[in-house]
Amino acid sequence: MLLQVKALKKSYDGAEGPVPVLRGIDMSVAAGDTLALTGESGSGKSTLLHLIGGLDSASSGEVLLNGQDICQMNDAGRAEVRRKNVGIVFQQFNLIPSLDVTANIAFQARLAGQYDAKAAGDLADALGLGDHLAKYPEQLSGGQQQRVAIARALAAKPQLILADEPTGNLDEATASEVMAQMLQLVSATGAALIMVTHSPRLADRMGRQLHLRQGVLV
Repeated sequence: MLLQVKALKKSYDGAEGPVPVLRGIDMSVAAGDTLALTGESGSGKSTLLHLIGGLDSASSGEVLLNGQDICQMNDAGRAEVRRKNVGIVFQQFNLIPSLDVTANIAFQARLAGQYDAKAAGDLADALGLGDHLAKYPEQLSGGQQQRVAIARALAAKPQLILADEPTGNLDEATASEVMAQMLQLVSATGAALIMVTHSPRLADRMGRQLHLRQGVLV
């Protein structure tokens, strides 16, 4: 099993004491799985994704990636796991404004020591970016920027892709097209994909769905 989450809890400090966000999550994801995390705003979807990706630390529980518990790692250890094993696609794109498309796509792969110019070029072509490689993020449409973000995540050849509302800033037609391209490319690499989404239509395109309500899977 690629990913195992066991009894995962997360609370934040509030004025009147701890505020629970996740109340004990158990789930598993195998290589090649595609999983949608759904639920209302505030249900804990993004928090769960951030804990799986090592972007935040848990209050208790385990997140086992290839059998290693990232909850027991320090910030540097979690960052190393992200560089080598996890690709993240955010709603806000998070491209580097001072880098052109080619350099943005290469960024994480270079950090991971996985950069392959031909593979990155093939990704760009598959996502319709071949004519935009010398452009900067401000010169691209929202759909094109999200395609760059997807290519950047996949170029490092991660085992796990985490996508947080990856099409939330796109119109419906562009969102559908970008989603189709992402699923096709993820399938070709054999990576697992966990996606947070409010869209039942997009969730239905994933292999499985898990629904969060008030910090609990239902």
